[in-house]
Amino acid sequence: MGGIPAMTRLRISEIFGPTIQGEGSVIGVPTVFVRAGGCDYRCSWCDSLHAVDSRYRHEWQPMTAEEIMGKVTELSGGQPLTISLSGGNPAIQDFGPLIRLGKTQGYSFAMETQGSVARDWFCELAPLILSPKPPSSGETVDWDAFDACIAAAVETESVMKIVIFDEDDYTWAREVAAGYPSLPLYLQPGNHTPPGPDSDAIDLPGIMTRYEWLIERALADRWFTPRILPQLHVLVWGNKRGV
Repeated sequence: MGGIPAMTRLRISEIFGPTIQGEGSVIGVPTVFVRAGGCDYRCSWCDSLHAVDSRYRHEWQPMTAEEIMGKVTELSGGQPLTISLSGGNPAIQDFGPLIRLGKTQGYSFAMETQGSVARDWFCELAPLILSPKPPSSGETVDWDAFDACIAAAVETESVMKIVIFDEDDYTWAREVAAGYPSLPLYLQPGNHTPPGPDSDAIDLPGIMTRYEWLIERALADRWFTPRILPQLHVLVWGNKRGV
């Protein structure tokens, strides 16, 4: 049969922007998001189930690198912005051809992943944001796989971002940070009101209380290493898909 083989296509949940990156080391950066469909985790508080759960797979579009860049270029007006690869877990698919194509057009690429799958194209990202999931997620980190991700990105910038929901997460984050002192660390309070099928309403006062607690907790311990940031997109836009 003719046409492009299916293996050259990526499962894409959505492409949107330009908008402002809402979290982590690239917070505030004008960005076009390419959200992959599919994930190897099922975090208890996931706020992007539409890009994780296979029941939404009928919404995911199979797209070639050329098709994705065509949409990105349309959205950005041809201005080479940062492209953020998110998910789901984008690392379970081969985004190498897309990254190489986009970079020839002047775009740069950032990606966030939990660090469960290493790829040789991690070295082409700037930055690679590794976000190991804390105990509240219900997942268990494979630290050998995490170390492999760091090794794959040895030639570029890597940072670590940890979401904190409670005291157990905080204690866990301190232990993890001690094991990876060379990774710049970003902490942020978790969103305890992720979007659901019936409502996108968020408990903004509750999120701000959690943020204040996290700041005060770290300062009380004189833990000055991490940068403690809010989830800007939640505070400004709420739990809207496409933001």
